[in-house]
Amino acid sequence: MSQNIFYIVIIIFASCQSAPKEEAIDEKKATEPQSLVLTPGQVRNAGIEIGEMQKRELSDEIIVNGVVDVPPQNIVSVSFPMGGYVKSTTLLPGLHVNKGDVMGVIEDQSLVQLQQDYLIGKEKLRNIEQEYQRQKELNENNVNALKVYQQATTDYNNQKVMMKATAEKLRLIHINPDKLNTDNLSRSVSLYSPINGYVSKVLVNTGKYVQPSDVLFELIDPSDIHAALTVFQKDVSRVAVGQDVELNFINDPAKKYRARVFLVTRSIDENRSETVHCHFIDQPKNLQPGMFLQSRIKTSPREVMSVPEDAVVNHFGKNYVFTSGSEGKFDMVEVQTGSKENGFIEIRNADSIKGLIVTHNAYALLGALKNVGGE
Repeated sequence: MSQNIFYIVIIIFASCQSAPKEEAIDEKKATEPQSLVLTPGQVRNAGIEIGEMQKRELSDEIIVNGVVDVPPQNIVSVSFPMGGYVKSTTLLPGLHVNKGDVMGVIEDQSLVQLQQDYLIGKEKLRNIEQEYQRQKELNENNVNALKVYQQATTDYNNQKVMMKATAEKLRLIHINPDKLNTDNLSRSVSLYSPINGYVSKVLVNTGKYVQPSDVLFELIDPSDIHAALTVFQKDVSRVAVGQDVELNFINDPAKKYRARVFLVTRSIDENRSETVHCHFIDQPKNLQPGMFLQSRIKTSPREVMSVPEDAVVNHFGKNYVFTSGSEGKFDMVEVQTGSKENGFIEIRNADSIKGLIVTHNAYALLGALKNVGGE
């Protein structure tokens, strides 16, 4: 029993010892000095510059994420209008193609049959046309019965329709019916790219049988590739067509690209957000749909009191500037910051700050202030 009491006393003693450690940071923050005095020589050596807050036009920023996107009309699914076997293809995802480039070769006996039907029908039309002309002449001379002439006319018109339809089927698979003859019949046809762009998907392989409904390749027309940004409902009212946007990709965050808002979808989705579409002004190379990006939307500029970003220091999660008084005295004053742009930052409580401030190398003063506090 006495041993258990001994353990309880130790635990209580340990907990009492740990409490001051948890509060040590807050106590240190409260006791740190908020001002210091430097000689003119120390100010020069530290590279400290002093000046006034100035009015500037700064834009607010809305920081959002998004992806590279293309409109549906710029995504082309390539199919073959007749069934057949893939004889060959050399395409790979990411490969650039020009309009008219051969994407693959399809072969099938049905292709031969279609060409055969056209040539036989063409010869048949010639004979039917001759018969039609003969019956027409006889009818004009009242030699044959009207019924015979009408049947000849029907046969002739029907065969012309058949030939027209077969010719259009040949054109669908890029065979010119006007140049087709018995010497150039082929069991295979080439599949050509309908656009200039690049391959995003290859959905077939050599030897595969494809149906007319199958998608063989998917192409992307990059002429309207753009950024699609997700803006939440609370910020939607601040976004408008024509605003400038700064973009960067996660694989190279230091590289910035310019864009401009060209469309805001006025529809809130289930995530309480809208999509904002932006055209690239500086378009990166090798853009791929679906690439993740980060962006800053520049809203309408406002005239605000501002200081260089180098004038603001962050200490224990709060922002401060140093005011410059007489006889080399510097006071650390808390500030509320706002918009940032081109190396300047808005000071929202500027009215409460009097006199000159440190505009450059304020962190040197913060370091000196900590040393004073540690002595």
